[in-house]
Amino acid sequence: MSAQKPTIVLVHGAFADSSSWNGVVDKLQSHGYPVVAASNPLRGLAGDSEYVRQLVASIEGPVVLAGHSYGGAVISNAARGLDNVTALVFVAAFLPDEGESAITLAGKFPGSTLGEALHPVPITLPDGSQGADLYIEKSKFHQQFAADVPEETAAIMAATQRPVTDAALAEGSATPAWKDVPSWVLVATDDRNIPPQAQTFMAERAEATVVSVSASHAVSVSRPGDVARLINEAAQATG
Repeated sequence: MSAQKPTIVLVHGAFADSSSWNGVVDKLQSHGYPVVAASNPLRGLAGDSEYVRQLVASIEGPVVLAGHSYGGAVISNAARGLDNVTALVFVAAFLPDEGESAITLAGKFPGSTLGEALHPVPITLPDGSQGADLYIEKSKFHQQFAADVPEETAAIMAATQRPVTDAALAEGSATPAWKDVPSWVLVATDDRNIPPQAQTFMAERAEATVVSVSASHAVSVSRPGDVARLINEAAQATG
């Protein structure tokens, strides 16, 4: 086993930012891991994935790439062809197959109430086309996204949430890296964004190592120890 600890690159999903990983970062750093919490643009799957791919390619040595929610679709695409990525960790996340989108997968099984909580803001995209930035309504954020997080913390998360474009959630994936890279999946069993049944389906299809945690979609905030433990397991297994 290599003496060099891999760099852990964390990729947040929609309606969140890099600070959603703070508790996980603290625990990983306490175990000696170098950590980078990337800022996911949330503009479009191909572009977001290329942004993360370039970041990971710039890192010397092995990398364990972890993604939350829509960030799982991003790492599935970003890691393709990168020899330094030794493991993928999906945290209450999407594992799309080729052609699948986040919207398609979220609706594959019953249970998601996200659509009812969204507030769209019309925008003009860089190419001049019209689209929408999607936010979770602040009054619904706590129950929808982070039901097991203290109300005061959830209110801050709601105020600082990063919007995702509707186009990003509808964009189909390219051939995913989880077909070739060992993968670990954390299923959040109280998730109201991505139904747990969908998370389990995607994990089993990817032949991933799976753990289930009783948590909301914001499991990296409410259960950082469980998330860090799974990332550490992946790092040790592929180091």
